[in-house]
Amino acid sequence: MKIINVIFLAVILLIFFSCSKQNSFPILKGPYMGQTTPGMEPELFAPGIISNGMANRDVAISPDGKEMYFGIHTPDFSYSSILFTKQINNVWTKPEVLPFATNPKYVHLEPALSKDGNTLFFLSTMPNDSSDKPTDEDIWCVDRVDNGWGKPYNLGEPVNSKGSEFFPSLTNDGTIYFTRREPGQREEFIYRSKFINGKYTTVEKLPKQVNCGTNRFNAYISPDESYIIVPAIGMKDGLGGVDYYIVFRNEDDTWEEPINLGSKINTPTGANWSFYVTRDQKYIFYMATKGLPADKIPNTLNYNFFSKLKDSPLNGNPDIFWVDAKIIEDLRPKKQDI
Repeated sequence: MKIINVIFLAVILLIFFSCSKQNSFPILKGPYMGQTTPGMEPELFAPGIISNGMANRDVAISPDGKEMYFGIHTPDFSYSSILFTKQINNVWTKPEVLPFATNPKYVHLEPALSKDGNTLFFLSTMPNDSSDKPTDEDIWCVDRVDNGWGKPYNLGEPVNSKGSEFFPSLTNDGTIYFTRREPGQREEFIYRSKFINGKYTTVEKLPKQVNCGTNRFNAYISPDESYIIVPAIGMKDGLGGVDYYIVFRNEDDTWEEPINLGSKINTPTGANWSFYVTRDQKYIFYMATKGLPADKIPNTLNYNFFSKLKDSPLNGNPDIFWVDAKIIEDLRPKKQDI
């Protein structure tokens, strides 16, 4: 009887320690979840923590740098949501799903914060009525309250329409840039709406320099509106997949021709359609799919390789990379001496 009790206790302890190990989260202190900031070569962001083998994308960071938000979804988009982590006493919390984004019926992705950090914009398919059926994609908002976030609300017209709206991106003066796909269409276009006297104005479709290629998606606008990053496909100088292009805006509100961000960031067959730059314009975060480096691929495939790969970055699912934003300044047109 005593032997049985000892065996039973040993099994319980084994299960306990196994679960504890699986549920453990490292102690991370300092800016950007304690990660060493990158240089001019892109690096995985928080490998094994945020870039962890799941489909990760969509970064947003609060103005004080103490909150970070990430999009996450299954490979087939059956389930998706927005994760958040924040600093408490300088230690980052384990990422969790935002409380209002837990319903598996609906898509929640593509977070973006207002200049003051008090309003969170995001994509959702939540219904805007008493129904519980998913709708087309709309842009939603939620305002900060004392203990977190309040109740989400649909941004409404003129930004939202009968079509689908994606990827809100905000300037310092509140102008919102977003992507729209009209009902029954496959092609998407980039629009903007200025925020004047507390209201969004009639939406404006951006010119061909921004709406470049055969299709384009999820454009990020810099807070000062001096440039826009457009993920586009079908460009003559494209690498084969969806590439990130930068389009600089002039003071007279005209736009320069798009410039490919190059092979350091873009990949020949990759999924590149979520881009973000920190508010101080120091670091770029972007989504990309990249394969394992050659020295990490075994000479002979085995089950153990596949088992480890599914829970590792660079496995075919999108990861989050980051890099010094100086690469943008290096591309910016130089003002000619008068």
